[in-house]
Amino acid sequence: MTKFLGLLCLAALIPTVATAQDDAASENSIVVTAQRSGAPMWTIDTPTGTIILVGEIRAIPKTTPWQPDRLKDATGQAQRVILGARPKISPGDILRLMFSGSKFTKLPKKTVASDYLDDAQWARLAALGEAHKEDYARQSFLFTSFEMLRKELRFNRDTADDASDVVSKAADKAKVPTTRAATLRGEDIIDNLADAPPAAHIPCLTAAMDALEAGPDIVEQRGSDWRRYDIPAVMANPLEQALGQCWPWADETLGSELRTIWVDNITAAQGQPGVTLAVVPLRVLAETDGVLDRLSAQGLDISGPAWK
Repeated sequence: MTKFLGLLCLAALIPTVATAQDDAASENSIVVTAQRSGAPMWTIDTPTGTIILVGEIRAIPKTTPWQPDRLKDATGQAQRVILGARPKISPGDILRLMFSGSKFTKLPKKTVASDYLDDAQWARLAALGEAHKEDYARQSFLFTSFEMLRKELRFNRDTADDASDVVSKAADKAKVPTTRAATLRGEDIIDNLADAPPAAHIPCLTAAMDALEAGPDIVEQRGSDWRRYDIPAVMANPLEQALGQCWPWADETLGSELRTIWVDNITAAQGQPGVTLAVVPLRVLAETDGVLDRLSAQGLDISGPAWK
C-alpha cells in the first residue's frame, strides 16, 4: 500500500515537471524565432519568464535583408507585447494645430535664421538652401531639419514595415494582449513644442545639415549596420544622430519622460510569466545611460549584441 501511494505521488509530479520543461522550451522557441528575423534584440531571463527587447529603427530601407515574417511568428506566440508611447490627439488638438500651424513652421514674429545662428552656421544653412533651391531663412529650425531629412535626404522613401508595425499587426491578429509604454496627451505635446524657443532646435538643425552633407549613402548604411547588429555604428550614423538630436528625443522634459517610461515598463515586465516582447527605439536602448545601461546597472543579465 505504501509503495502504491508512492507511485501515485510520483505520477502526480510528472505532469508538473513536464509542464515546466515545456514552458522553458516554448520560451526558447519564441526567442529563437524572433532572433531569426534579423532584427537586433536583447533577452532578459526572469524568474518567471523571458523579456525580448527588439531594437527598432524607423524607415528601414527595402534593401535591408531582414525577415519580418519571423518576427510576426514570434509575436503570435508571446504572452504579451509592449509598444512605444502613443499620442492621444483630441479634435481640439487638431483645431489648435490648424489655427496655429505657422507657429510651428515659421520663426517667431519677423525674425530670420541669421538672428539666431552664428555666421558659420548661417553661411552653411544658406549654402544648402541655395544648393537645394530652398529658402530656409524664415522656416523654423525643426521644420527645416525634418524637410532636409525627408525631402532632400529622402530617408523615408522606399521603406519596409517598421518592427512596431509588424508586431502590432501580428499581435492584433493573434489576439496577444498589447499595451503602450505610455499614452501622451496631445495637448501636452503641442504645448511642449510650442514653448520651445528657436535656439533649442539649433542642435537638431546642425545634425540635420551634417546628415544632408554626408549624402544619401548613409540611409542604406544605417539599415545595413542595424541588420549586422553593429549597434555602435548605427548610433554614430549621421542620420540616426540627427533623429536623436531633434524633438521630441532631444527635449529635456519629453525626451527624459520617454526614456523613463521604458525602464519602468521593462522593470514591471520582470514579474510577468511567459514571454514579453517589447519593441523599443534603438536610440533609447543603446544610448549612454539609456535603457540597456540602466537595466544592466540593476544587475540584470542581458544577452544580445554589444551596444557600446
